[in-house]
Amino acid sequence: MANNTLTTEFILTGFTSHQELQILLFILFLIIYLITIIGNIGLAILISIEPRLHSPMYWFLGNLALMDAFSSCAVTPKMLMNFFSKNRMISLHECMAQFYFLCFSETSDCFLLAVMAYDRYVAICNPLHYPIMMSKKLCIQMVIGSLVAGNLHSMIHVGFLFRLTFCKSHKIDHFFCDVLPLYRLSCTDPYINELMIFIFSGSIQVFTIGVILVSYLYVLFTIFRMKSKEGRGKAFSTCASHFISVSIFYGSLLIMYIRPGTVNEGAIDIPVAIFYTIVIPFLNPFIYSLRNKEIINVLRKIMEKKISGEFRTKFVH
Repeated sequence: MANNTLTTEFILTGFTSHQELQILLFILFLIIYLITIIGNIGLAILISIEPRLHSPMYWFLGNLALMDAFSSCAVTPKMLMNFFSKNRMISLHECMAQFYFLCFSETSDCFLLAVMAYDRYVAICNPLHYPIMMSKKLCIQMVIGSLVAGNLHSMIHVGFLFRLTFCKSHKIDHFFCDVLPLYRLSCTDPYINELMIFIFSGSIQVFTIGVILVSYLYVLFTIFRMKSKEGRGKAFSTCASHFISVSIFYGSLLIMYIRPGTVNEGAIDIPVAIFYTIVIPFLNPFIYSLRNKEIINVLRKIMEKKISGEFRTKFVH
């Protein structure tokens, strides 16, 4: 340790060193990033300005969209810059900040998805008590609780990062600063950090997955008892989109952080991380919007008003 210089800057190796592939990947991820930001922020704005979408389900969806945009902003801009950067350097404190914001948004997503599942359970299984059980005050408290939990969780892991020293290689085999590649570069035994990930991340995922599964089991039993085919179809349509998004999101997080040998195996870090940092935030606006007739109807009416307004303006002139 005395003969080694402590590392305070790292190099993000990214995806590839081939120039041709870098240009193609840059264009691809830039398009995905722009669609992700426009889609998620646009969905959040639409929900906030449209009175017909002022219900608990859309309130939670709007906050989920904002967290997805936040997650994408935490990772993608630096990744896009590094495609054409010569040194790809990132300081230790920038590393910690990037992981903090990503961990905050992903943890908040976990709790928001659980809250959305509970909301669907109340709406389908207890429709008469829905306005009372899902009051405006409770919905605000749930969202604030999700954000506070996300903040506390990320602060815990970033706090434990300060106990580590880095004197090995300064190359991080990843396209962003994640804790697992940092643990592999640590000269300090990261056992306590690994234990904190297993305890806190594992507990959060087990709790939120449990809420989601129990909620959907009750929802499925209720749907099967419905006599109306139209009612069953509408309920399935509403819940299917949520379940698709949840399955991909939690599957990638479980493989990434809770699998056995998490720290020692880095081969699948990048492919798995692409799903929960890039693919899920990109897909969520489409999954929730295209399968939601109410949002489609609102968008259609807005487009019709805009087209008719432009037509009247041209006609008058």
